[in-house]
Amino acid sequence: MKNIKKLMERRDELQASMAALVSTADTEERAMSDEEAATFDAAEKEIRAIDDTIAREERARSFERTVPAAGNDSTEQVEERAFEDYVMGRVTELRTGEQNMTLGNNGAVIPTTIANRIIKAIKDRCPIFAGATIYNVKGNLKIPVWGKAGTHDIAVGYATEFAELTADAGKFTSVDLSGYLVGALVLVGRSLETNSQFNITDFIVNQMADEISTWIEKECLTGSGTSAMQGAINTTNTVTAAAVSAITADELIELQCKVKQAYQANACWTMAPATFLSLKKLKDSNGRYLLQDNITGSFPYMILGKPVYLSDNMPAMKASAKTILYGDYSGLAVNIHEGVSIEILREKYATQHAIGVDAWMELDSKIVDNQKLAVLVQAAS
Repeated sequence: MKNIKKLMERRDELQASMAALVSTADTEERAMSDEEAATFDAAEKEIRAIDDTIAREERARSFERTVPAAGNDSTEQVEERAFEDYVMGRVTELRTGEQNMTLGNNGAVIPTTIANRIIKAIKDRCPIFAGATIYNVKGNLKIPVWGKAGTHDIAVGYATEFAELTADAGKFTSVDLSGYLVGALVLVGRSLETNSQFNITDFIVNQMADEISTWIEKECLTGSGTSAMQGAINTTNTVTAAAVSAITADELIELQCKVKQAYQANACWTMAPATFLSLKKLKDSNGRYLLQDNITGSFPYMILGKPVYLSDNMPAMKASAKTILYGDYSGLAVNIHEGVSIEILREKYATQHAIGVDAWMELDSKIVDNQKLAVLVQAAS
């Protein structure tokens, strides 16, 4: 900073000198002499050099590493320490500027940073949720959807001069997303308090993420009826298989082609493990397996060039079952009306020598673009 201050003072001196040279020549209504011009040019050159030096020093300072002072941990570290102390029944030793856990009627509310870790873990475990279009709207959400007005739609075609275009139009409809209250409870044995090597935060984050993600995946895939979240397999874009308990390669190709080319980039397959097993045995006309290993990417198997996700929440092969989902999951919209709210309940389960961890969410899901999703339906009989 001292060097920059001196450079700025020198710059001001040079700028004043240049201004004085210009003013003198203007007053005397003449051009600058050779000596004045040389002085002016030298000052200008030095100012440019000063500007370059200051810019370099500022860029170098931007790369300086900031080392937290002792006792000045990040918000996440502070909240995690307070959280673990509360779960383990320890008294938190507060440092300067820190606050303890927020207490509720029957427990303590988990800090936001830890709740966000649970949300991230849910997305890591739940591909349909991670790929869906996520909204965070507190009230009811109306998503506009463009479609045909009956048989009418905007028409594009050849035209000639002085001839009227035929007016036609589609219309906007809307998909409404509200919020359905969801709850989960996990009990943790108090014996963990005596295990100093156990990371209680990671354990609770993983337990809650497993419970919530399994449930969210089911609702986002299959749904639970008209008065609940709508699942992606309820798309109107369908292919019907010829058999009740078998699937052919031709049917997979037809299903993939149900999704427009514009939405193929992020498309993938989702099916139950048993369905996946039957597809592993499919062969093309040359006797080669259709399902091939992909050792170069993050997925062990591919079908028709797209990754395969397995889920126990997908229906098994039986009459009229929707067994395979294909497409871009962004065609499903999820509104998180209320984010994850989690509390630690120490007293309520004391007689069971356990600690309760409950979680609440309010969310809804609906299909907003049937063109992005397609589902295979087994034959009725």
